[in-house]
Amino acid sequence: VQLQASGGGLVQAGGSLKLSCAASGRTGSNNAMGWFRQAPGKEREFVAAISWRGDTTLYSDSVKGRFAISRGNAGNSLYLQMNSLKPEDTAVYYCAVALGSIATGSMNRYRYWGQGTQVTVSS
Repeated sequence: VQLQASGGGLVQAGGSLKLSCAASGRTGSNNAMGWFRQAPGKEREFVAAISWRGDTTLYSDSVKGRFAISRGNAGNSLYLQMNSLKPEDTAVYYCAVALGSIATGSMNRYRYWGQGTQVTVSS
């Protein structure tokens, strides 16, 4: 399974970006998917997750109300709409495919990871 994340870039505080993630190979559309991020000098942290049906979403408290996760109908595409961006959102963002079908924020429940896309928010 290969995951390709894209859509990162440089944006001013208050702006928006939409990240995309394309999965190829034996992804299994029955798997939940998620987004994580890692800022310089910090550990990777959970951002958002979505169930395989797309009917359940989870968000970290830091992004709730500002970010929206969604997935394509075919189940092998993942998106993250990021609004009202803050400088503290600056990080490399990673998409991942979970072991199961239920949305989860536990990093150890994810099996496949993309290479990451850089998001930089200037103040």
